[in-house]
Amino acid sequence: MAKLNIGLRQGRLMCQMPHNERLELIAEGLPVVFQSAQGFWDAAEVLKERHREADVLEGFAEEEAAKILILMDIVRCPPSLVSSKIGLMVSRFYDHLARLLYAEAQRWKPMHVSQLREYVDEQRRAHYLEGYAGEYILPNWNIARRESQLYADIEAYEDGAPTWNAPTGYASGLPRLKPVALRVAESLSNVGAYSLKGVQAIANFWGTTEFKDTENWQDSENLTRCLLETLIAEGLPSERASEQDMSMLYDSWQMPMYNLEFKLIDVPLEDLERERDAMLWAEAGYDSEY
Repeated sequence: MAKLNIGLRQGRLMCQMPHNERLELIAEGLPVVFQSAQGFWDAAEVLKERHREADVLEGFAEEEAAKILILMDIVRCPPSLVSSKIGLMVSRFYDHLARLLYAEAQRWKPMHVSQLREYVDEQRRAHYLEGYAGEYILPNWNIARRESQLYADIEAYEDGAPTWNAPTGYASGLPRLKPVALRVAESLSNVGAYSLKGVQAIANFWGTTEFKDTENWQDSENLTRCLLETLIAEGLPSERASEQDMSMLYDSWQMPMYNLEFKLIDVPLEDLERERDAMLWAEAGYDSEY
């Protein structure tokens, strides 16, 4: 019996599309995703006294912005590679951890792709040690933070004792800051990158360079400069565009990440225990075999 594929979560249809048609579809969708992200952010700012709910909406805004960055990596992927990469990139579009890491990566300052890969690998570990000498084993921070804000649920830690998670928000006393991923998405919108001509320009410039290992922030900056010059020459930036948007793209639009892995890395308990022993011996002033 044939299975019907109707409704949402059909991003995989991009995988079989001709290159130009795919760019057209992405250009059509980028403003839609951006409006969704901005809407969540606007709602978060309204709920200033409902901290948990505002945090949840901010998280939704950040993940929607990350979907824009994933789409942009599909555009930035060289045509010779995209057929082998697009399936994975589309899966990231629907994966919470991948979206969270894409968003977080906009704040990182790696020197080159290999270092960026190390940052991502560290952040996709399923568990990590926290506290004095690795006293506590905790679940992946990005996933745990997201789910603990969203859901009332039963949770357990190393001792196996069940306890309830009560979703809460935190009042820092400081103004709520727009997530960097959303600010990057906003700047891309302001400079005209969401138009078909803008998407085609991105594909043309970034398609000449595969970001794999030694390619670095300078390479990305040079391509961003070429892109901005072209967008300005074509008259594509909106009236909202400013020098701050250009600075945001130079400083925070991360290098392409289509060659990185984003799946959760399972960390065996034995590895965590060895790591904990090494931390304990280090605190005591001794070297260990770990």
